[in-house]
Amino acid sequence: MNAAQIRSAERALSVGTWLIVAGAMLYSILTVTPLAAEHTPDEWDWTAPILPLVVDAAVVIVVRLDAVLARLGGHGGRWPVVLRWMTGCMTLALNVADSALMKDLVGVAVHAVAPLLLIVTAETGLAYRRAIAAAVTALEERQQAEREARRQAAREERETAARMAREEREHAALLAREQREHEAALAREQAEREERARREERVERERREREREQREQERQTLEQQAQQRAEDEKRKRAEKARLERAALLDGPPVNSKLPEDHARRIIAAAVAEGVSVRRAADLCGWSVGWVSARYAEHREPGTGGAELAIANL
Repeated sequence: MNAAQIRSAERALSVGTWLIVAGAMLYSILTVTPLAAEHTPDEWDWTAPILPLVVDAAVVIVVRLDAVLARLGGHGGRWPVVLRWMTGCMTLALNVADSALMKDLVGVAVHAVAPLLLIVTAETGLAYRRAIAAAVTALEERQQAEREARRQAAREERETAARMAREEREHAALLAREQREHEAALAREQAEREERARREERVERERREREREQREQERQTLEQQAQQRAEDEKRKRAEKARLERAALLDGPPVNSKLPEDHARRIIAAAVAEGVSVRRAADLCGWSVGWVSARYAEHREPGTGGAELAIANL
Protein backbone atom coordinates (compact mmCIF):
# COMPACT_ATOMS: atom_id res chain seq x y z
CA MET A 1 0.00 0.00 0.00
CA ASN A 2 1.37 3.39 -0.96
CA ALA A 3 0.87 6.84 0.62
CA ALA A 4 -2.01 7.72 -1.73
CA GLN A 5 -3.95 4.59 -0.74
CA ILE A 6 -3.38 5.33 2.95
CA ARG A 7 -4.65 8.89 2.51
CA SER A 8 -7.69 7.59 0.61
CA ALA A 9 -8.49 5.15 3.42
CA GLU A 10 -8.10 7.90 6.00
CA ARG A 11 -10.43 10.18 4.04
CA ALA A 12 -13.02 7.40 3.77
CA LEU A 13 -12.76 6.79 7.53
CA SER A 14 -13.17 10.51 8.29
CA VAL A 15 -16.15 10.93 5.96
CA GLY A 16 -17.88 7.83 7.32
CA THR A 17 -17.21 8.79 10.95
CA TRP A 18 -18.60 12.30 10.50
CA LEU A 19 -21.65 11.00 8.64
CA ILE A 20 -22.41 8.66 11.55
CA VAL A 21 -21.76 11.44 14.09
CA ALA A 22 -24.01 13.86 12.22
CA GLY A 23 -26.79 11.30 11.89
CA ALA A 24 -26.54 10.29 15.55
CA MET A 25 -26.58 13.96 16.62
CA LEU A 26 -29.68 14.71 14.55
CA TYR A 27 -31.44 11.57 15.77
CA SER A 28 -30.47 12.34 19.39
CA ILE A 29 -31.78 15.92 19.17
CA LEU A 30 -35.10 14.74 17.70
CA THR A 31 -35.43 12.00 20.33
CA VAL A 32 -34.22 13.77 23.48
CA THR A 33 -35.86 17.16 22.90
CA PRO A 34 -39.44 15.92 23.62
CA LEU A 35 -38.19 14.08 26.73
CA ALA A 36 -36.41 17.18 28.03
CA ALA A 37 -39.47 19.31 27.26
CA GLU A 38 -41.72 16.97 29.31
CA HIS A 39 -39.47 17.44 32.36
CA THR A 40 -39.03 21.20 31.96
CA PRO A 41 -41.44 23.95 33.09
CA ASP A 42 -43.66 25.12 30.25
CA GLU A 43 -42.15 28.60 30.11
CA TRP A 44 -38.69 27.01 29.60
CA ASP A 45 -39.67 24.48 26.91
CA TRP A 46 -37.54 26.38 24.41
CA THR A 47 -34.40 25.20 26.29
CA ALA A 48 -35.16 21.53 25.62
CA PRO A 49 -32.84 21.16 22.57
CA ILE A 50 -29.87 22.59 24.53
CA LEU A 51 -29.20 19.37 26.48
CA PRO A 52 -28.76 17.05 23.43
CA LEU A 53 -26.77 19.78 21.69
CA VAL A 54 -24.34 20.06 24.64
CA VAL A 55 -23.87 16.29 24.89
CA ASP A 56 -23.42 15.89 21.13
CA ALA A 57 -21.00 18.85 21.04
CA ALA A 58 -18.83 16.94 23.54
CA VAL A 59 -19.00 13.92 21.20
CA VAL A 60 -17.83 16.08 18.27
CA ILE A 61 -14.92 17.46 20.35
CA VAL A 62 -13.82 13.97 21.36
CA VAL A 63 -14.02 12.57 17.82
CA ARG A 64 -12.21 15.56 16.31
CA LEU A 65 -9.37 15.71 18.87
CA ASP A 66 -8.94 11.92 18.86
CA ALA A 67 -8.52 12.12 15.08
CA VAL A 68 -5.84 14.82 15.42
CA LEU A 69 -3.96 12.99 18.19
CA ALA A 70 -4.10 9.69 16.28
CA ARG A 71 -2.73 11.40 13.14
CA LEU A 72 0.14 12.84 15.21
CA GLY A 73 0.79 9.54 16.93
CA GLY A 74 -0.05 11.00 20.38
CA HIS A 75 -2.29 9.87 23.23
CA GLY A 76 -4.43 12.15 25.38
CA GLY A 77 -4.39 9.93 28.46
CA ARG A 78 -7.33 8.62 30.45
CA TRP A 79 -9.47 11.78 30.53
CA PRO A 80 -10.34 11.68 26.81
CA VAL A 81 -11.38 8.03 27.31
CA VAL A 82 -13.54 9.04 30.28
CA LEU A 83 -15.12 11.89 28.29
CA ARG A 84 -15.69 9.65 25.27
CA TRP A 85 -17.45 6.94 27.27
CA MET A 86 -19.29 9.43 29.51
CA THR A 87 -20.76 11.28 26.53
CA GLY A 88 -21.59 8.01 24.83
CA CYS A 89 -23.37 6.68 27.91
CA MET A 90 -25.19 9.99 28.37
CA THR A 91 -26.35 9.92 24.76
CA LEU A 92 -27.46 6.29 25.14
CA ALA A 93 -29.32 7.01 28.40
CA LEU A 94 -31.06 10.10 27.05
CA ASN A 95 -32.16 8.32 23.87
CA VAL A 96 -33.61 5.24 25.58
CA ALA A 97 -34.97 7.00 28.69
CA ASP A 98 -38.41 7.77 27.26
CA SER A 99 -38.96 4.19 26.03
CA ALA A 100 -37.53 2.75 29.26
CA LEU A 101 -39.92 4.83 31.39
CA MET A 102 -42.82 3.46 29.34
CA LYS A 103 -41.32 -0.09 29.63
CA ASP A 104 -41.18 -0.31 25.84
CA LEU A 105 -38.34 -2.77 25.22
CA VAL A 106 -38.64 -2.49 21.44
CA GLY A 107 -38.41 1.30 21.69
CA VAL A 108 -35.34 0.94 23.94
CA ALA A 109 -33.68 -1.30 21.37
CA VAL A 110 -34.56 0.99 18.47
CA HIS A 111 -33.40 4.16 20.22
CA ALA A 112 -30.19 2.47 21.41
CA VAL A 113 -29.01 1.78 17.85
CA ALA A 114 -27.72 5.28 17.04
CA PRO A 115 -25.91 5.91 20.40
CA LEU A 116 -24.32 2.45 20.40
CA LEU A 117 -23.25 2.89 16.79
CA LEU A 118 -21.75 6.27 17.74
CA ILE A 119 -19.84 4.80 20.70
CA VAL A 120 -18.48 1.85 18.73
CA THR A 121 -17.65 4.09 15.74
CA ALA A 122 -15.70 6.48 17.98
CA GLU A 123 -13.65 3.64 19.48
CA THR A 124 -13.20 1.86 16.14
CA GLY A 125 -12.30 5.08 14.33
CA LEU A 126 -9.65 5.84 16.95
CA ALA A 127 -8.19 2.35 16.56
CA TYR A 128 -8.23 2.67 12.78
CA ARG A 129 -6.53 6.07 12.92
CA ARG A 130 -3.82 4.78 15.21
CA ALA A 131 -3.31 1.84 12.86
CA ILE A 132 -3.15 4.22 9.89
CA ALA A 133 -0.69 6.47 11.72
CA ALA A 134 1.46 3.43 12.50
CA ALA A 135 1.25 2.34 8.86
CA VAL A 136 2.25 5.81 7.69
CA THR A 137 5.20 5.82 10.10
CA ALA A 138 6.28 2.38 8.91
CA LEU A 139 5.94 3.47 5.29
CA GLU A 140 8.04 6.59 5.93
CA GLU A 141 10.68 4.51 7.73
CA ARG A 142 10.77 2.06 4.83
CA GLN A 143 11.10 4.90 2.32
CA GLN A 144 13.86 6.46 4.43
CA ALA A 145 15.67 3.11 4.51
CA GLU A 146 15.31 2.79 0.74
CA ARG A 147 16.69 6.32 0.24
CA GLU A 148 19.60 5.54 2.54
CA ALA A 149 20.27 2.33 0.62
CA ARG A 150 20.27 4.24 -2.66
CA ARG A 151 22.67 6.84 -1.22
CA GLN A 152 24.96 4.06 0.02
CA ALA A 153 24.88 2.40 -3.40
CA ALA A 154 25.68 5.73 -5.05
CA ARG A 155 28.64 6.25 -2.70
CA GLU A 156 29.95 2.79 -3.44
CA GLU A 157 29.53 3.38 -7.15
CA ARG A 158 31.46 6.66 -6.93
CA GLU A 159 34.23 4.97 -4.96
CA THR A 160 34.43 2.18 -7.53
CA ALA A 161 34.55 4.68 -10.37
CA ALA A 162 37.30 6.65 -8.58
CA ARG A 163 39.34 3.48 -8.05
CA MET A 164 38.98 2.46 -11.67
CA ALA A 165 39.94 5.97 -12.80
CA ARG A 166 43.04 5.84 -10.60
CA GLU A 167 44.01 2.47 -12.06
CA GLU A 168 43.46 3.79 -15.56
CA ARG A 169 45.69 6.79 -14.85
CA GLU A 170 48.44 4.54 -13.54
CA HIS A 171 48.15 2.34 -16.61
CA ALA A 172 48.26 5.40 -18.86
CA ALA A 173 51.39 6.62 -17.11
CA LEU A 174 53.01 3.24 -17.64
CA LEU A 175 52.13 3.27 -21.32
CA ALA A 176 53.48 6.81 -21.61
CA ARG A 177 56.78 5.73 -20.13
CA GLU A 178 57.02 2.76 -22.49
CA GLN A 179 56.14 4.73 -25.61
CA ARG A 180 58.24 7.89 -25.39
CA GLU A 181 59.25 7.43 -29.01
CA HIS A 182 55.71 8.27 -30.07
CA GLU A 183 55.54 11.63 -28.28
CA ALA A 184 55.90 13.66 -31.45
CA ALA A 185 53.07 11.80 -33.19
CA LEU A 186 50.91 12.18 -30.10
CA ALA A 187 51.62 15.90 -30.01
CA ARG A 188 50.53 16.25 -33.66
CA GLU A 189 47.39 14.31 -33.00
CA GLN A 190 46.66 16.50 -29.97
CA ALA A 191 47.10 19.64 -32.05
CA GLU A 192 44.74 18.26 -34.68
CA ARG A 193 42.16 17.40 -32.03
CA GLU A 194 42.36 20.90 -30.58
CA GLU A 195 41.94 22.45 -33.99
CA ARG A 196 38.97 20.22 -34.66
CA ALA A 197 37.49 21.14 -31.29
CA ARG A 198 37.92 24.84 -32.08
CA ARG A 199 36.21 24.37 -35.44
CA GLU A 200 33.36 22.49 -33.81
CA GLU A 201 33.06 25.17 -31.13
CA ARG A 202 32.92 27.87 -33.80
CA VAL A 203 30.25 25.97 -35.74
CA GLU A 204 28.25 25.46 -32.54
CA ARG A 205 28.53 29.15 -31.65
CA GLU A 206 27.33 30.15 -35.12
CA ARG A 207 24.44 27.70 -34.84
CA ARG A 208 23.39 29.14 -31.46
CA GLU A 209 23.62 32.64 -32.90
CA ARG A 210 21.37 31.67 -35.82
CA GLU A 211 18.88 30.08 -33.42
CA ARG A 212 18.90 33.20 -31.25
CA GLU A 213 18.24 35.42 -34.28
CA GLN A 214 15.47 33.10 -35.40
CA ARG A 215 13.85 33.22 -31.94
CA GLU A 216 14.12 37.00 -31.95
CA GLN A 217 12.43 37.16 -35.34
CA GLU A 218 9.69 34.81 -34.16
CA ARG A 219 9.17 36.96 -31.05
CA GLN A 220 8.92 40.13 -33.13
CA THR A 221 6.48 38.39 -35.48
CA LEU A 222 4.31 37.29 -32.53
CA GLU A 223 4.39 40.81 -31.07
CA GLN A 224 3.36 42.28 -34.42
CA GLN A 225 0.55 39.73 -34.74
CA ALA A 226 -0.64 40.52 -31.20
CA GLN A 227 -0.51 44.26 -31.94
CA GLN A 228 -2.42 43.71 -35.17
CA ARG A 229 -5.07 41.66 -33.35
CA ALA A 230 -5.39 44.39 -30.71
CA GLU A 231 -5.83 47.04 -33.40
CA ASP A 232 -8.40 44.86 -35.21
CA GLU A 233 -10.29 44.38 -31.96
CA LYS A 234 -10.19 48.12 -31.27
CA ARG A 235 -11.55 48.83 -34.75
CA LYS A 236 -14.28 46.24 -34.26
CA ARG A 237 -15.30 47.81 -30.93
CA ALA A 238 -15.31 51.28 -32.48
CA GLU A 239 -17.41 50.03 -35.41
CA LYS A 240 -19.80 48.28 -33.02
CA ALA A 241 -20.17 51.45 -30.94
CA ARG A 242 -20.77 53.47 -34.11
CA LEU A 243 -23.46 51.02 -35.28
CA GLU A 244 -25.10 51.11 -31.84
CA ARG A 245 -25.14 54.91 -31.90
CA ALA A 246 -26.52 54.88 -35.44
CA ALA A 247 -29.26 52.47 -34.34
CA LEU A 248 -30.19 54.77 -31.47
CA LEU A 249 -30.24 57.87 -33.69
CA ASP A 250 -31.92 56.23 -36.70
CA GLY A 251 -35.57 56.71 -35.94
CA PRO A 252 -38.49 59.13 -36.20
CA PRO A 253 -39.29 61.73 -33.52
CA VAL A 254 -41.32 60.39 -30.60
CA ASN A 255 -44.43 61.94 -29.12
CA SER A 256 -43.81 60.96 -25.50
CA LYS A 257 -40.87 60.89 -23.11
CA LEU A 258 -38.74 57.79 -23.28
CA PRO A 259 -37.39 56.31 -20.00
CA GLU A 260 -34.56 58.46 -18.65
CA ASP A 261 -31.86 55.78 -19.01
CA HIS A 262 -32.86 55.23 -22.65
CA ALA A 263 -32.97 58.99 -23.23
CA ARG A 264 -29.50 59.39 -21.74
CA ARG A 265 -28.13 56.71 -24.09
CA ILE A 266 -29.65 58.55 -27.05
CA ILE A 267 -28.10 61.83 -25.89
CA ALA A 268 -24.70 60.19 -25.39
CA ALA A 269 -24.88 58.81 -28.95
CA ALA A 270 -25.99 62.19 -30.26
CA VAL A 271 -23.04 63.96 -28.57
CA ALA A 272 -20.60 61.41 -30.03
CA GLU A 273 -22.08 61.75 -33.52
CA GLY A 274 -22.45 65.56 -33.42
CA VAL A 275 -26.26 65.53 -33.70
CA SER A 276 -28.05 68.77 -32.83
CA VAL A 277 -29.81 69.31 -29.52
CA ARG A 278 -33.18 69.69 -31.31
CA ARG A 279 -32.77 66.37 -33.12
CA ALA A 280 -31.81 64.62 -29.85
CA ALA A 281 -34.83 66.13 -28.10
CA ASP A 282 -37.11 64.84 -30.88
CA LEU A 283 -35.64 61.35 -30.62
CA CYS A 284 -35.97 61.02 -26.83
CA GLY A 285 -39.14 63.10 -26.25
CA TRP A 286 -37.60 65.25 -23.49
CA SER A 287 -37.42 69.03 -23.46
CA VAL A 288 -34.70 70.95 -25.27
CA GLY A 289 -33.57 72.47 -21.97
CA TRP A 290 -33.13 69.08 -20.32
CA VAL A 291 -31.31 67.72 -23.38
CA SER A 292 -29.06 70.83 -23.45
CA ALA A 293 -28.17 70.24 -19.82
CA ARG A 294 -27.18 66.66 -20.63
CA TYR A 295 -25.08 67.92 -23.57
CA ALA A 296 -23.30 70.26 -21.16
CA GLU A 297 -22.61 67.40 -18.76
CA HIS A 298 -20.99 65.36 -21.52
CA ARG A 299 -18.86 68.29 -22.64
CA GLU A 300 -17.61 69.32 -19.20
CA PRO A 301 -13.87 68.59 -18.68
CA GLY A 302 -13.11 65.70 -16.31
CA THR A 303 -16.55 64.06 -16.63
CA GLY A 304 -15.39 61.47 -19.17
CA GLY A 305 -17.30 63.06 -22.08
CA ALA A 306 -19.33 61.23 -24.62
CA GLU A 307 -16.79 58.37 -24.75
CA LEU A 308 -17.72 57.22 -21.22
CA ALA A 309 -21.44 57.40 -21.96
CA ILE A 310 -21.06 55.50 -25.23
CA ALA A 311 -19.00 52.83 -23.47
CA ASN A 312 -22.01 52.22 -21.19
CA LEU A 313 -24.47 51.77 -24.07
